[in-house]
Amino acid sequence: MEKIDVTQRLRPRGGGIPGIVIGFTYPLRALRLFQQHQSLRPYVIVPLVINILLGTVLYSLGIWWGRRVISDLTLRLTTWLEPAWLDTTVELLAPVIQFLLILVLFVILGFVLLQFGGILGSPFYGQLSEKIEILRAGKLEVPESMGMAAILIDIWRAILFELKKLLLLACVGLPLLLLNFLPGLGTLFATASGIALASLLICLDMFDAPLERRRLKFRQKVGIVLRGLPASGSFALASFFLVSIPFMNLLAIPVCVASGTLFFCDRILQPLPEEASS
Repeated sequence: MEKIDVTQRLRPRGGGIPGIVIGFTYPLRALRLFQQHQSLRPYVIVPLVINILLGTVLYSLGIWWGRRVISDLTLRLTTWLEPAWLDTTVELLAPVIQFLLILVLFVILGFVLLQFGGILGSPFYGQLSEKIEILRAGKLEVPESMGMAAILIDIWRAILFELKKLLLLACVGLPLLLLNFLPGLGTLFATASGIALASLLICLDMFDAPLERRRLKFRQKVGIVLRGLPASGSFALASFFLVSIPFMNLLAIPVCVASGTLFFCDRILQPLPEEASS
């Protein structure tokens, strides 16, 4: 296969205001693709079964542990507070506080499921992404195979990718937590920025299969997401919303992986000169 300069072929298009709407539509486009091409369904069904088993265990243990911790924290808070009217206020607000904490717990469990489900289902997601790229782009660009050395390189790159995501999360996320100590606008800005950061990390996961086949560096992957704004941002928010909903995220993960490859083929991958002129 002729070697292609990937930097010349990857030019993300944001699309301005229409791009915001277009980005949200890609999960629906992936569902339509599954409906049209039955050969893609096994690559969704098998990881879906894996996610159901993993999600059942994860949510059962997480909700059981989380409710105990939340109840214990609420009890300690009402015991510690003085004067008595504050204690009454906390008791009245306890259901709201518990609901918000459980909502945060669901989001955290969704991220954990995304990571573990992604690792267990990665062989199927990789093949799903390859099939979609062939259908959409007409060909598949893959790195040259080097036998066992290629497998070891893939494992090492996957480990580095996860470590760099954690480093990005720590470097950006920890300062954002400090903003919560500023009342009002500080908390609002920290929440909005936290959602944006989480969406970026999810978007990197959904784009990773086609980008990793081209052996891009981590900063190049981040740059592609940022240059694809606002379309990539709306797609990232849609993926964040879907993977944060309990039980729906069991299906959302393969759908978002498929829609990430569709987005890549439609709005990031540029045709070769001979393809564009044909």
